[in-house]
Order: sequence, then structure tokens, then C-alpha cells
Amino acid sequence: MWLAALFGMATKYSEGLLAVKYREHDEKTGHVLGGPFYYIEKGMGPKWKWLACLFAFFGVLVGLLGIGTFTQVNSICGSFNTFFKSYIDTANVHNFTILGNSYSCATIFGSIVLAILVGMVVIGGLKRIAAVSEKVIPLMVILYVAFSLVLIGYNLDAVPKAIATIVKSAFGWQAAAGGVVGAIIAAMQKGIARGIFSNEAGLGSAPIAAAAAQTKEPVRQGLVSMTGTFLDTIIVCSMTGIALTMTNQPISAESFKGVSELYSANAASGAAATMKAFAVGIPFLPAIVTDALVMICLVLFGFTTILGWDYYSERCLEYLTKGKMGPVIAYRWLYIVAVFIGPYMTISCVWGIADIVNGLMAVPNMIALIALAGVVTYETKDYFRRLKAGEIAE
Repeated sequence: MWLAALFGMATKYSEGLLAVKYREHDEKTGHVLGGPFYYIEKGMGPKWKWLACLFAFFGVLVGLLGIGTFTQVNSICGSFNTFFKSYIDTANVHNFTILGNSYSCATIFGSIVLAILVGMVVIGGLKRIAAVSEKVIPLMVILYVAFSLVLIGYNLDAVPKAIATIVKSAFGWQAAAGGVVGAIIAAMQKGIARGIFSNEAGLGSAPIAAAAAQTKEPVRQGLVSMTGTFLDTIIVCSMTGIALTMTNQPISAESFKGVSELYSANAASGAAATMKAFAVGIPFLPAIVTDALVMICLVLFGFTTILGWDYYSERCLEYLTKGKMGPVIAYRWLYIVAVFIGPYMTISCVWGIADIVNGLMAVPNMIALIALAGVVTYETKDYFRRLKAGEIAE
């Protein structure tokens, strides 16, 4: 995950720079449009428009089937289930059978409420998405970082051992299934996949948002974009990883399909393991308090990601339909339906679909970043030359 973030910072820099350089204003919708489909078409030339359309198509799929809906909703409802099973006597609570599978009241209630809340926001369009996100995101980041720092600070003596465990496990220095090489490959596969899932470096989603930045200097936006990757993955995600490791919380094999031998039989799902880690790591607070705070953070992280990916995928669809809003409005309702059905899918299915569509979306974008590397180099040198000469303010 750390390696994915370090390399991803360079990728995010290029994406942010190119997004601002090749963006354009749509007079019909009033939107600032930019992202891989524009820097592919305008930077690589009209003959590559097919690649831009391919990226936009995969972007719609990622929003509808990948990061945007299934994975987030599954995680949110998983945290609901963990919390309510821990503090509510479920022995006499009726479960519902849907398509041969049993689901708790928490899952069904969560899916309905979440679909309604998402619908209330996305039907209102970009302005409502922005209004909700700008209020929720700072709150959730501050809450989660503060909470994580309390856990790490209280168990400071366990941090060196946790770091050592991470390094030893990653490089196969501990006994692991499949031998040393198998352990390293498993760590690389899951770490890179989850790292990209976290910071979205290389996927091409970030430049869609970066294009709307209020700056005339592409390099400045590139620097801002790469800073976001550092804060998101190197800082915030590492806090979760260290918390899990220092409190000795194994993750379930289902969460990491294909490396089941690396995890104990009594391991918990991602949400449950995170809740348990904070409860164990902060013993001076009642477990219900730590569980509630972690659940709130997970719900807010997931909810804002759902909203963000609706925005990304709508911009992709606008590009494909040449700005026609009819298909976009229909897509919003389809998006709400996908949010509703997300909790009823298995974790392995959810992550399998997400990883596939993520990879498909990344391929056209990475081709463009490699092809336009010369443009990135030129713009960077020119910016710092002008900055040094005093032609632009710092």
C-alpha cells in the first residue's frame, strides 16, 4: 500500500497537471469538464478519441459497479451489522431470506436508508453533492485521525513491534503459506490493489475533479493532487493498518480471497476487525463508544465516496453522450438502485468486480500518461523557471 502511494503520488501529479491544461467549459451545462477523456482527445490527438470513449465507458462501470456503489455500501452495512449484533440481543430478532440468503434487519434497514439518502443528494445534482461533501469530509477526517492518534499514542510502545511485523510479513520473513515468494506476491497483489482503491492513483478519477480547480497553473494543481495521495494513503490508511497490527487483529480470509492460509479461522471482517482494534487499543473508553465512533467514521467515508463517484461517472457519461442530460438523469436512478442492492452481495464478489473494473479504467489513463509524459516534463520545467524568475507569485 505504501509503495502504491509513493508511485501514485507521481501519477496523481501528472493527472492533475494534464486535467487543468486540457480542460474546457461546457456552455450547455455550465460545467467545467476535464479529465482523461479530454487530455487523451486533445493531448494525444483526435485519432485517439476511441481511447477517450473507452475510458469514459469504464469510468461509468467503476462508478456503478466498483468503488462507487457495491464496495462502499457493503462496508457501511457491514459496520451496521457488527455494531448492532454487539449491543442488541439478536436471538429474537427476525432475519429475512432473500434469494436463498439470510439477511439481518440492520442490513435491510441500512440499505433502504442509505439508498434514500444517496437519492436525496444525487438527484439534486453537482451543487448538492458539493454542499454535502464539503461539510461531511472535514468532519470525518478530523474525527478519524484524532481517534487514531489517541489509540497510537496510548499504545506507543507497541508501534515499533507493529512496524516490524508489517515489514517481516511483507517480505516473507515470517512463515507463510506458499513460501516466501508466495507471501511476497500476496502482499504485493493485495497491498497495491487496496492502495489504488484508497488513493485512486492512475485510475483517472481524480483529474475529473481536479479540472474544476480554481487555478490557471496546471503544475500547482498537480502538486495539490499528489499531496492528497500522501495524506490519504500514507497517513490515514496507515493509521488503520498500524491499529490492526498493534492490537493483533487478523482480517478474515474472505476479505483477502486467495490467501486464506495467512489468516486465522476466527478472524473478523474489515469493519468488525477495525472496531475491535479500537476497542482493545483504547481500553479506558467503553467499547460501545469506540465502536460507535468507528462505525460513524466508516459510514461517513463510504457515503462521501458514493457521492464523489456519482460525480465522476456522470462526467464520464456526459462525455459519451456529448452533454445530453437525459441519460445522466436516468443513470442517477440506476445508481441509487445499485446502492440499494450492494449489501446483498458477498465481500469476495464485491471486491472481485471492483478490482476488475478498476483495472479496465486504469489502462486507457495510464496509456495517456505515458504518451503525454513529455508535456508534463515541459510544463513542470516551464512553471519552475517562471517561478524562479518572479513571473508568477509563489
